Amino acid sequence: MKADCAESIDMSSVAEVMNKLVAKFQPEAAADMDAIFQIDIEDDRPYVIQVKEGTCQVSEGEHPDPQVTLIMDSETFIDIIYGDLGGTFAFMSGRLRAEGDVMLATKLSGLFKR
Repeated sequence: MKADCAESIDMSSVAEVMNKLVAKFQPEAAADMDAIFQIDIEDDRPYVIQVKEGTCQVSEGEHPDPQVTLIMDSETFIDIIYGDLGGTFAFMSGRLRAEGDVMLATKLSGLFKR
């Protein structure tokens, strides 16, 4: 499964969120970014978000060398995407774990429209 960034979020499952996430991508926010985000959903499948040269691709699976890996359950992921839960609060409360470039992780939410 692969999608190129451009639609609207109206979801109930991680797969639906991921499929529509690319529609919310803001290329201007990622102008100089070249990053691989691994999203490990503990009670669902893992996903990779690749941002490069103002483009975004989302695919199911694991990347061999992501810059940052975000680990959470599906409820936390969906709450963060919908804006019902802040990423910083999720991290501080233990609902979200990050491995790798944690500063890069803080930029992820700014790449997508709510």
